[in-house]
Amino acid sequence: MLNQDPNKLYFIEKDAIPKGVLANKNRAKSFLYGYNEKYDIIVISKTGQIGDIINISGLRVALPLAPKSIYKRSNKKEDQYWHSTDIPKELKRIQSIFQWHDMHGDFKNKWVDYIESEFDRREAGFWFHNDGIPTYITGTHYMYLQWTKIDIGNPDFREANRIFYIYWEACKADKRSFGMCYLKIRRSGFSFMSSCEGVNTATLAKNSRVGILSKSGSDAKKMFTDKVVPISNNYPFFFKPIQDGMDKPKTELAYRVPASKITKKNMYLTEDEELEGLDTTIDWKNTGDNSYDGEKLQLLLHDESGKWERPDNILNNWRVTKTCLRLGSKVIGKCLMGSTSNALDKGGSNFKNLFYDSDVLKRNGNGQTKSGMYSLFIPMEWNMEGFIDIYGMPVLKNPTKKTLGIDGEDIKQGAIEYWNAEVSSLTNDPDALNEYYRQFPRTESHAFRDESKQSIFNLTKIYQQIDYNDSLIKEQFITQGSFSWHNGIKDSRVIWTPNKRGRFFVTWIPKSNLQNNVIHKGGKFHPGNEHIGSFGCDSYDISGVVVGKGSNGALHGLTKFNMDEAPSNHFFLEYIARPQTAEIFFEEVLMACIFYGMPILCENNKPRLLYHFKNRGYRHFCLNRPDKTFNKLSKTERELGGIPNSSEDVKQSHASAIESYIEKYVGLDQTGMYRDSDDMGDMYFPRTLEDWAKFDISNRTKFDASISSGLCVMANQKHLYTPTEKKTKISINFGRYNNSNKTSELLR
Repeated sequence: MLNQDPNKLYFIEKDAIPKGVLANKNRAKSFLYGYNEKYDIIVISKTGQIGDIINISGLRVALPLAPKSIYKRSNKKEDQYWHSTDIPKELKRIQSIFQWHDMHGDFKNKWVDYIESEFDRREAGFWFHNDGIPTYITGTHYMYLQWTKIDIGNPDFREANRIFYIYWEACKADKRSFGMCYLKIRRSGFSFMSSCEGVNTATLAKNSRVGILSKSGSDAKKMFTDKVVPISNNYPFFFKPIQDGMDKPKTELAYRVPASKITKKNMYLTEDEELEGLDTTIDWKNTGDNSYDGEKLQLLLHDESGKWERPDNILNNWRVTKTCLRLGSKVIGKCLMGSTSNALDKGGSNFKNLFYDSDVLKRNGNGQTKSGMYSLFIPMEWNMEGFIDIYGMPVLKNPTKKTLGIDGEDIKQGAIEYWNAEVSSLTNDPDALNEYYRQFPRTESHAFRDESKQSIFNLTKIYQQIDYNDSLIKEQFITQGSFSWHNGIKDSRVIWTPNKRGRFFVTWIPKSNLQNNVIHKGGKFHPGNEHIGSFGCDSYDISGVVVGKGSNGALHGLTKFNMDEAPSNHFFLEYIARPQTAEIFFEEVLMACIFYGMPILCENNKPRLLYHFKNRGYRHFCLNRPDKTFNKLSKTERELGGIPNSSEDVKQSHASAIESYIEKYVGLDQTGMYRDSDDMGDMYFPRTLEDWAKFDISNRTKFDASISSGLCVMANQKHLYTPTEKKTKISINFGRYNNSNKTSELLR
């Protein structure tokens, strides 16, 4: 999340449009609904005027300008909150448009303004005072709150859902977007909200189709029969088209003839006049990679997307269904996808990839994300049942005054305190804890927390560190950037440049006196800061690979305990990437080593990186394997340096090095042996921490970050692996005698 405050779902962009331009365009009502390329905003206003521009997870959304007259439930601030209103009794008796046509003119005159206003709210949204604050909800959110019946009756107003609907409206308005990928908590109401959206869309669109998918065909069917159909049947007559078929269909809901929008112009329409048909349907499909293949969809409702298990694959399915939402390059339909996540090997991994492929801050040349969708995550504390007050706002911390919940009961505990207590009770049960994290995540990393069955490291400490890092503003601790040669001249000085597209992530930059500390001896280059730290690297030799295959190159930098102007025992650099060619990777690794003036330890089974260093005169930057004396090294090892990855002893030493570092410097040190027990570790790289959590010593090839970081620790602790040379000691003891007497006596 981009939010400056982790307890906020959005922030206001104050200077997105110059004030003069904003005033002039509002006066002319010239803001068009949709994506505004000039100001990089998505306008969801349908009045031609905009008010606040808010940033939700990187998406800049322009809200409608607040009207002069805003609905108030009460003049008292404390009594101002959302409440739905019942349909007037006189209208409730009317079940179809045909009954309306039969009513006399006076009756129609009485109610036509009410009906028109409901259509207006459905189209443009609704403003109301909430705890004294003018609050905007979208038209689809209004339909959910006012006209949708769920399992508990009328839905509650929640600020989290308001933001959800605003984000969803932006997805619909943006011509570049294929929809939303929503990472949610359990029982957030998504199934009902998406079902409402399906019915709302289908009762407006002509010649269209709405599709439903879930983690299984039976789940999709249940969503259709238990949610979609009842929502449709409970619509008031003026929103409900004529339905073709049964009142409670099992497979398809077909709107063959619509209820016409009632206006002053058509209010006297008779049933003898021909009505225009929508010819729109809602149906569901069995779960599979090719569901809806070759069909055109106006809307795809994708429920429980993070729970598709083998052989079903959500990524494969999305590649197919995405084509149902476009015609050539034009996006003609949207997908509303939402789910909690399973464990990574039970469908969660694919959903995780899809979620991060939907990051609005990472777009291709066409302005689209990799998946085409836009991702949204709302933390647990914003949407947890039992912790929402009557104004729809979350009670985050223990309240200091009487706080009434939306269920009419007092809230005496904050959502965060409740969550912390649950987490504490599960500390000794890692799998139960991880399941709780996935069901009720406070961070994205919680949502994708994996099972712990294969981990060989201390997961408690790793997850303590991950959770702590999630509470920080990442940009204040980690800088992204790249290295380059000064004036483009190789083997000169290396320059560091912060850059959002750079492949390096660093937490410490040495002062100028320590930068480029390279010692020249006999025409060769030696690292001048070896006493401060080292690098570890997991390299690769082949540039081109089959798409989706081939591991990344990884590089880590770690300091030792030192008295210089550098943090001690601190991972300061992370690089996990695969540039277009291996040569680019080699050069970037070399520049990092030179800039920091530190040696590197890497595996010698992929020797091209080592040859790159040697051929450029940097052989002395490449550490020899620490577990053998120099005279025991092979010819190649003497020539290049490096350490083999095939040795079982090396594998064990490598894993032990990571384990030792985690115990000492990651998470909390409850013993107080290495730092104060309340001080959290300072390992800030999430990808590496997550790699450690999943590391499998029997299948190391998938864990580039673990290989690299472990070699880094071994490089700094090389003295621990130095073998003790066995010396042959031949002791020759000459006897000593006492010769003072007549005979010599042996001294003992």
